[in-house]
Amino acid sequence: MRVALVHDWLTGMRGGERVLDRLARRFPGADLHTLVHVPGATSPAIDALRVHTSLLNGLPGIARHYRKLLPLHPFAARRMRLRDYDLVISVSHAVAKSVSLPERIPHLCYCLTPMRYVWDQTDVYLGRGARRALATPLVGALRRFDVAHSGPDQVTRFVAISRSVADRVRRHYGRDARIVHPPVELDRFQPQPKSVGDDYLLIGGFVPYKREEIAIEAFARLGRRLVVVGDGPTRRRLAANAPPNVHFTGRIDDEDLASRLASCRALVHPQEEDFGIAAVEAQAAGRPVIALGAGGALDTVRPGLRILASGATLDLDDAGATGVLFETQDVPSLMQAVLAFEADSQRFDSKLIRDHAERFSDERFLRELQTEIGLTLEGRG
Repeated sequence: MRVALVHDWLTGMRGGERVLDRLARRFPGADLHTLVHVPGATSPAIDALRVHTSLLNGLPGIARHYRKLLPLHPFAARRMRLRDYDLVISVSHAVAKSVSLPERIPHLCYCLTPMRYVWDQTDVYLGRGARRALATPLVGALRRFDVAHSGPDQVTRFVAISRSVADRVRRHYGRDARIVHPPVELDRFQPQPKSVGDDYLLIGGFVPYKREEIAIEAFARLGRRLVVVGDGPTRRRLAANAPPNVHFTGRIDDEDLASRLASCRALVHPQEEDFGIAAVEAQAAGRPVIALGAGGALDTVRPGLRILASGATLDLDDAGATGVLFETQDVPSLMQAVLAFEADSQRFDSKLIRDHAERFSDERFLRELQTEIGLTLEGRG
């Protein structure tokens, strides 16, 4: 089969790129279409494909400034014309699903999320002041473009990465989406109960919706040690104002990350993720997760305790619990979740936590996705 893979941009190895890497290994003869490609920024399997880029890719400094060209992304995507393929699979969180293709080509969209900065998290990205007012015409235009290129004539079948994303696809596009959770490389992580220390771990993306500042402030007040891994646009500002008990590492390699996950007291997850691979990786390492009870965490974390919006702590009495969920995205709720976890930490068993993570294996992903590909080829959107 002549297969085309489509991704928004390839400038780093995040959750969407990990899905694409698995597809690249499943379809090593596929063509790959993307707005921007930085060779070496993702994985060998992705770079080994025949990569076709948009007209934006040749602009000076595009690898650092592609986000600033958001108004041009729809135009660039539509200029990418895919013709002689038997199947198109887009891994989309922006405009990848909107590439130009004939209606006869079966198109499966593996939807990471509808564009979060124009639909569900506009306030987080743009605020509520003058910046938001100035951006209103652009937001409206992007919404209209997004909806116009989400119908059955463009996308044969939607597959969502979580219940939360499936709900957004239904609300924004009027389309149903089956759920296939992303694959997680479970074998990279192993429980090490004897090496667990007192440090909590946060894996930061340092973009607005990640809300690292909530965790930093909560741990400043609690006085517990928090290790913050990762890099991104807001890291330097947050690190400059962090208290001594919050330590920033910057980027680390996969081996170091696996070691830190296995030895942390718990992973702190204050953001609403579309899925949240890091939460599953922590559980694969046998460690509990203290997470906001929204988005992908509702699919990935089995709560033993839940901090309600009222401030009450609900004990779910679950012997197979893998973490604590808090309903309100603010500093007091996270502090309460940490203290509740510490008061009842003995209930979290590393082996049972690892067993729960096995639900998100690579083999399960391929099996379920193959079913969705078959339905797409049959034209059953």
